[in-house]
Amino acid sequence: MKKSEMFGFTLETDDRTEEERSRQKMTKKDGLALKLSPEDPKTPMDTDYQEEMEKTKPQIRFNFNFDKGIRGVDQHDNRRDSKTYNRDRLFEAVASRDISKLDGLQEYLRQNMKKLSDSLYRSYGKTPLMKALLHLKDGRNETVEMLIDISEKMGDVKEFVNAAYTNNYYKGQTALHIAIERRSIFYVKLLVSKGADVHVRACGKFFQPHKGPYFYFGELPLSLAACTNQPDVVDFLMDNEYQRADAKMVDSQGNTVLHALVMVADNSKCNTEFIVSMYDRILKITARLYPKVQLENIENKKGLTPLKMAAHTGKTGLFSHILRREFQETGTKHLSRKFTEWVYGPVHCSLYDLASVDSYEENSVLKILIYGSDIPNRHEMLETEPLIQLLEEKWNRFASGMFFFNFLSYLVYLIIFTLLAYYKKESMPMLHINLKTDDHLYILAWLLTAVANCYFFLIGIIDMMRKRPKLETLLVDGYYEILFLLQGVLFLISTGLHLFGRDEYLSFLVLCLALSWVNILYFSRGNEHMGIYSVMIQKMILSDILRFLFVYIVFLFGFSAAVVTLLKDPTADKSPDKELNTTNTTKSPRFLLVGLEEDCVKPTFSNISYTTLQLFKFTIGMGDMEFIQNYKYIDVFYVLLIFYIILTYILLLNMLIALMNRTVEKLTNETTSIWKLQRAITILDMERRLPCCLKGYFRCGVEKNLNTATGKDRRRCFRVEEVNWNKWNSNLVKIDEDPGCWERVQQPGTETPPRSQQRGRSWRGLFMDGSRRWQAYQSTEMTPV
Repeated sequence: MKKSEMFGFTLETDDRTEEERSRQKMTKKDGLALKLSPEDPKTPMDTDYQEEMEKTKPQIRFNFNFDKGIRGVDQHDNRRDSKTYNRDRLFEAVASRDISKLDGLQEYLRQNMKKLSDSLYRSYGKTPLMKALLHLKDGRNETVEMLIDISEKMGDVKEFVNAAYTNNYYKGQTALHIAIERRSIFYVKLLVSKGADVHVRACGKFFQPHKGPYFYFGELPLSLAACTNQPDVVDFLMDNEYQRADAKMVDSQGNTVLHALVMVADNSKCNTEFIVSMYDRILKITARLYPKVQLENIENKKGLTPLKMAAHTGKTGLFSHILRREFQETGTKHLSRKFTEWVYGPVHCSLYDLASVDSYEENSVLKILIYGSDIPNRHEMLETEPLIQLLEEKWNRFASGMFFFNFLSYLVYLIIFTLLAYYKKESMPMLHINLKTDDHLYILAWLLTAVANCYFFLIGIIDMMRKRPKLETLLVDGYYEILFLLQGVLFLISTGLHLFGRDEYLSFLVLCLALSWVNILYFSRGNEHMGIYSVMIQKMILSDILRFLFVYIVFLFGFSAAVVTLLKDPTADKSPDKELNTTNTTKSPRFLLVGLEEDCVKPTFSNISYTTLQLFKFTIGMGDMEFIQNYKYIDVFYVLLIFYIILTYILLLNMLIALMNRTVEKLTNETTSIWKLQRAITILDMERRLPCCLKGYFRCGVEKNLNTATGKDRRRCFRVEEVNWNKWNSNLVKIDEDPGCWERVQQPGTETPPRSQQRGRSWRGLFMDGSRRWQAYQSTEMTPV
């Protein structure tokens, strides 16, 4: 075989007969000729049954049998079957793991100028080497070594071991991927030593997330070894003498091996343990081989680092580990995100790295968790340190004051709006109101209320577009946003109608007023007990009451329609009009006139709205049946009424009470988490509205020089003090020996005396000196930057 450098084609030899070539143009399945496309995704990776072979592609080949017809030699040689090695024969031999079936293969290839990497020995890119690796027994298949040895002698071993699947379903997979998947470190080392590419990508559909069975592992061999928990293979791939696997390499989605580990995590205990162990292992090896590489800072195409991806996908176990990871060894301490500052008994003071965590940064972990309405387990992740203390610090620093100011402003708005509605101007266009003293106040109050509702309307639209809450997360993410948006819409409609003198403006005005008073419950988020109570109300409305109303409305309108149909024609002999005309003729004309007016305006059960209202009264036990005595089919009406009362008053109302009791019991713990999340949303909303200068002033954390192995390791950290009785008696590596003050803080112009001079000082003097240092530390270290 020769390769033309000028034209870029491959010339192969072909010793098949015409009969064999025509027969192999079609693939046999179940006895029928079936044409298969190279793109067919249903082709199995490997099977013990008759395989679906790929249709031979057009190729420039040299036919060894071209002169036999000229020389009159019969192409059907009796010895041909024992000497010819075609694709089917090679696949059968390696699948049986019988090296005796490959005797004479090397001699046959040499005589016919063939190589194992030829296209005639592939099916959808699968080579005999891949077939052999798919049929290991006890981790070995001797035909693998034999094939590699033959290929090496024929001079195409690198091309042979790097051949990849061409089928779209398994595209890009090589023998190295298969050896790793079969957990054979022996063949992994053998393939890499023979030139296997450690950065080849398996990017077929089977290796990408989609509906149906798939296994996404990050496409790269290193990612496959990591995601299948093979630490020995990971160690070899990352540190060998042939070709080292680069942990910074990314797949088609921009994911590194760390991203791939996050993707395969599933929050189970066993899975989390091996994922955490492999994650740390790769970090340590990378830090040892490439000290300057910041592997965790690499973002994928969605702008997510491994930590942000763990938050975005709800991987609680791995997320908590990454956020609280602490290495005690000196050489790997810089990989930590948590540093023990001081320890005194069970009290631990820790410094947490705020990089990618604090909401001061764009697309931070806090923003992902709080605004990610479709993230599973985000309540649990928000209760991980340091996020709890970080949110509490933000609330105490600026959010509580801003929240209280907003509450007072909303109260002023409610008072103005209520007075405005009470002293409304009826049947008069606002544009034609005389500008008297009272009218000035009326127009001013209306303008103030209109500005406030325009603000609610715009903020509601902006928040809904940013948060994009789903229906199932409406309780947490968009409940009050929708109510405030609706409040603004109602007032704007009322204002438009009032400007043109339409009396209908009053309907929208009173609805807006009622909703404005209901929305004051939004400010219950500032108090835990009131916030939990408000969450209970929201949950009841959006779950139990909504379901009850749906079923109840079906019954109410269904029975109302039946009653109206039944009682729409009163009995002629007992009609109220005839009674007035016959029995009441002796009464005065004035009395008759009043009676006629009453008969004219009095509604009956032939009116659908009146019937619906009466049946609703029956539901709450306030119904009255005195008006139906003079109608036909009174027995049928009683049957309908009894069934209606049983279904609604007895069944539905009692079911609602039972469901609400169950909901209260079920949500005892969940409501606290929902309230915390709602308050966190409020905190971030207020922080977003702060001016840029104040955002920096109220930023949490302090700049610290951690003095790790990398030298001057300066980071912004957040200090958390906690009591941990599980580690109180263990020896920990910490920054400082003394609790509270780890740096010798001095006042300007003073100097710390040597220890020899300090021995003669009194205990009181030492105590006062320590107190002054602690105060100085508080004033310097806790000052916001």
